[in-house]
Amino acid sequence: MAGEMIRVTYRIETSGDPEAIAAKIAADQSTGTFTELPGETEAVRARCAARVESLTLLEPIATPSLPDPDGRGPYHRADAVVAFPLEAVGTDIAALMTIMINGVFAVRGVTGIRVMDIDLPPAWSCHPGPQFGIAGSRRLMGVASGPMIASIIKPSLGLLPEETAAVVRQLCEAGVDFIKDDEKLMSPGYSPIEDRIKAIMPVIDDHRQKTGKTVMYAFGISSADPDVMMRNHDMVVAAGGNAAVVNINSVGYGGMTFLRKRSALCLHAHRNGWDILTRHPGLGMEFKAYQKIWRLLGVDQFQINGIRAKYWEPDESFVRSFHDLATPLFSDADRPLPVVCSGQWGGQAVETYQRTGRTLDLMYLGGGGIHGHPMGAGAGVTAIRQAWEAAERDIDLATYARTHAELAASLAKWG
Repeated sequence: MAGEMIRVTYRIETSGDPEAIAAKIAADQSTGTFTELPGETEAVRARCAARVESLTLLEPIATPSLPDPDGRGPYHRADAVVAFPLEAVGTDIAALMTIMINGVFAVRGVTGIRVMDIDLPPAWSCHPGPQFGIAGSRRLMGVASGPMIASIIKPSLGLLPEETAAVVRQLCEAGVDFIKDDEKLMSPGYSPIEDRIKAIMPVIDDHRQKTGKTVMYAFGISSADPDVMMRNHDMVVAAGGNAAVVNINSVGYGGMTFLRKRSALCLHAHRNGWDILTRHPGLGMEFKAYQKIWRLLGVDQFQINGIRAKYWEPDESFVRSFHDLATPLFSDADRPLPVVCSGQWGGQAVETYQRTGRTLDLMYLGGGGIHGHPMGAGAGVTAIRQAWEAAERDIDLATYARTHAELAASLAKWG
């Protein structure tokens, strides 16, 4: 560990001196405090003190991101790279979050601070990472190439187990590769997870026997109690299931660690709650930093919204998130499958294909864009596949729709 560093990039906004703030972060989050200490010797600092490695000044702004009681603009901004000795932090995620992330938001003198990136040394490859990732997801779904077309149970809440199974049958017959519980569906009184498993898995098995195709179904197993989550996991495995939806922010780092060590399922991560961390532009964390921790912990598939999503996230943020997931941490094997979602139908396929680097290593998840197709769910799946065919062939959707009725109907409704 000696000599290795963990580097964190902070975007600092202040009416004062960004360089002084960066130095304060380095001191306060390692060996220092508000006054000199007799025990903070040169030997201690050499071993454990963080240091500012670089400071890049950005354009100042007139209005602060956070309220400034002194009102002393203009507000200076800078990206500061602070290096923390690995020897002082180790490879524990709780230590990383406590020392380098959570504490900085309490620093005095800033009107904004944002964690932009975390650069981890090779010692951090000790974490398990994805068990299945892109290649394993393809193998479990039997999709050797092309985008994996997926859907979600709708309505999100309210269906009884047998009603959910009927929707699953419809989606299997429609030709999807993957189906998931909505993230809000875990084990409510009207549809306990054990009853849902008993109703759904025979449909999945029946479809496999008839067609040879195993549709991956991800059950919502999340719980704040790791023992309950593992019980849910074990029920899915015992019934022959191969995937689970995990609400990663709700179960936390400890819950995810507990699950990944014991899991036999492909873990599909829903990031609900990430918006709390990132939606304010002057505060929080970039996805580039956030996603690295969950990848280390073992996420196999990662939902990241999509082009023209139904939520707040701009297209540029989705594109950055996609490329963040595509970038290896330590090897290609630690790349999870990107899941493009949130209000998706065939209309976004061409732009998605072009802006994500013309890659087909993705899952394309349509909810209303499949269930709400005017010709039925089967036509909804077909329309999405047709849109991706057009994208690969560099044909605009309107042209391709002239000879593809399902795509034409979706364009007429949503385009």
